[in-house]
Amino acid sequence: MKRTKAQLKAELLAVLEDTLAALERAHADARAGATHEEAKPENDKDTRALEQSYLARGQAMRIEALKAGLASLSVMALTPTDSAKAGALVEAEDDDGEALAYFVAPEGGGTRLQGGVLVVTPLSPVGAALIGKREGDEVELRVAGKARQLTIRRVS
Repeated sequence: MKRTKAQLKAELLAVLEDTLAALERAHADARAGATHEEAKPENDKDTRALEQSYLARGQAMRIEALKAGLASLSVMALTPTDSAKAGALVEAEDDDGEALAYFVAPEGGGTRLQGGVLVVTPLSPVGAALIGKREGDEVELRVAGKARQLTIRRVS
């Protein structure tokens, strides 16, 4: 069954919202650990509370970045297009004849959606290589040090 871009977007939003909820729980735990009675330093070499506070700060920054990405994804247009850009579904074939599908989105790069569709962002190597490409274009990628040739079969 072929999936629509609206279905892919909805699935990606759900995955990222679940990720955000998990990050928020982990952040609350790290924050609580940094301020807990047992985290108070026992001597000048004890850095448990400091380490917990660094962890909490890093998680807070990731949460804010994910919220911004979710906001961008929520308003991403899904209008038909003939060139790869955010909101496009790109169907390609590699030099071995394997069919590949990429959903270009502002957040969630690396997420594999149902039907084997891989989410790529315009900032990722694959996403950057696809941006602006049209049906029939060829793209050369370097993945894990190996050159790979893709032929764009369809952009929608």
